[in-house]
Amino acid sequence: MGVLLFLALLGGAAPASAHAVLRSSDPADQTVLRTAPRTLTLTFSESVGLLDDSFRLFRPDGHRVHTAEPRHARDRSDTAQIAFPAGLGRGTFTVSWRVVSADSHPVSGAFTFSVGKPSAAPAAIDAGPTETPATGGLYDLARYAAYGAAALLLGTAAFALLCRPPDVAPLRGPLTAGWWALLAATAALLALRAPYESGAGPAAALDPSALPRTLTSRTGLVLLLRLALLAPTALFLRRLVRRGGTAGRPSAATLATGGALAVALALTWAASGHASAGIQVPWAMASTVLHLLAMAVWLGGLTALLTTLRRRSARGAEEAAAPDDSGLAATAARFSRVAFLAVTVLAATGVYQSWRGLGSWNALTGTAYGRLLLVKLAAVALLLCGAAVSRRWAARWAAQSAERAARHGAPRTAVPAPAPQTVGAPSPASPRGGGGEHGEESAAQPPSSTVPSSSSPASSSSPAPPAKVPTSPTDPGVPLRALRRSVLAEVAVGVAVLVVSTVLSGTLPGRAAAEEAGAAPAAGAPGASVTTIPFDTGAPGGHGTVQITLEPGRTGQNAVEAVVFGPDGGLSTVPELRLSLSLPARQIGAIDARLTDRGGYWGTDSLVLPFAGAWTAKATVRVSELDQVSASRTVRILP
Repeated sequence: MGVLLFLALLGGAAPASAHAVLRSSDPADQTVLRTAPRTLTLTFSESVGLLDDSFRLFRPDGHRVHTAEPRHARDRSDTAQIAFPAGLGRGTFTVSWRVVSADSHPVSGAFTFSVGKPSAAPAAIDAGPTETPATGGLYDLARYAAYGAAALLLGTAAFALLCRPPDVAPLRGPLTAGWWALLAATAALLALRAPYESGAGPAAALDPSALPRTLTSRTGLVLLLRLALLAPTALFLRRLVRRGGTAGRPSAATLATGGALAVALALTWAASGHASAGIQVPWAMASTVLHLLAMAVWLGGLTALLTTLRRRSARGAEEAAAPDDSGLAATAARFSRVAFLAVTVLAATGVYQSWRGLGSWNALTGTAYGRLLLVKLAAVALLLCGAAVSRRWAARWAAQSAERAARHGAPRTAVPAPAPQTVGAPSPASPRGGGGEHGEESAAQPPSSTVPSSSSPASSSSPAPPAKVPTSPTDPGVPLRALRRSVLAEVAVGVAVLVVSTVLSGTLPGRAAAEEAGAAPAAGAPGASVTTIPFDTGAPGGHGTVQITLEPGRTGQNAVEAVVFGPDGGLSTVPELRLSLSLPARQIGAIDARLTDRGGYWGTDSLVLPFAGAWTAKATVRVSELDQVSASRTVRILP
């Protein structure tokens, strides 16, 4: 059923994105304008945050131009705009831009446009840093640490509340380590956020204006909220540890408080990640919270279970069959049930997030996000195999420990004389009962006196020495050791799953990658949308070039803009310009573009190209009443 749901969801995907994708720029990339524009406007696939240095404008000589503060276009949070300074002259201008997408990831790019005519040799330009590797590496390391600390903290607390181990003292270490690690990682993310957004080095975090600037952004406020939530979380954990053993069920108030804190912490990840942008944001936020909590309960709970089992193992081999193992075995059985529920939630939310992040089957193998998702799925499958093994050993250990406890019971006290009874039956004078049919006593706690019987001739005045528990298929020590090993393997694979999940959270989703590829021609990607055809009529001044722009440069309807440049590289006015396209590979004859003079350039919005492939574009230029020439170039049209 889950597979069918996955197929249905993936097959019906609609366009969306998570990282911001540049959809268009005005002016467009590589265009030539007759006059300077009044503004530069970028339009993105989602709302974006602006930086003080979001735009860098460079003159044809390579010098940077001072611009006004960037802003959004009116009522358009998905745009970035600056006023174009007047009096900058003619030539090719370069624009470098950097914004922060709604999911907190910075995106950047650059494009060029010309006023009057293109520069003969554009100057080398330093467009500024796109990303400092040291800052990006430190920021990613802090993100990994935050995810791991959250899993350890929330999972261990859930284990203590839901699985009720006989003693929570061994869990004090993981709880403390998880809390402090999450505090340190969040503080590091808050400090590095400003240089991460601007592409500066780590030392920029020491700038006095860096932190106040970060706290004005949504991501900064979310990180600050996470820090604030750690204070009540510490108080809750302190009360939890002070309760000692949790054999009894926790109160409804305790569960409600712990659940509210866990959901609030998980929301700080959802509000600053992929779920906060794209399609179905409310559903995506809820799914991300459930996914993160289920992951923490499973992986963090595994760590807590392993810690508890290792502490039990450290008591000594002579206690391997102690009757009080029944409580610990019951804890392992409870965790097995809780883990199964967590895996169910992970599967359901994982299917939804995979559909939302991929958008198509091609993205599963054709994008970095899809390939990482396949790696995660393989690791999760391996983890599920380990969980099945652990579940089997936990059930066997619980059953054997319960049987052992029932047979051993508690130590009996001496009575004046034994009453007639069936051999192996409990003594009527003993309120708690005792030995089995062979008069067997507890190996870990020998009785202070025994009742003489035909099967137990030993004197009641001397206690029996501790008996070494034999290792056999029915010995609870066997499944205990096997369970400990399988849980350790699960933890190791779980750490790998957590690392891949963290990398996925910072990877451009398949939907966004597909949209970015589709939007590339509109931004002027070379080869697919812009073609230059030189011509020469043979007459004096009768040579030049025709720049043909196809938007989007794909099958279907295309807009065409054709600009004629004269011998000096400037715009040239010609009495007639015709354009036709043919596809020799499919024996498709010339399709007339039917260009019209639009004042400075020739264009049309209705050219339909039915097939992808290498088309031949033929431009016919008439420069006078008598002189005209035709020239051709190959144009590649994408599917």
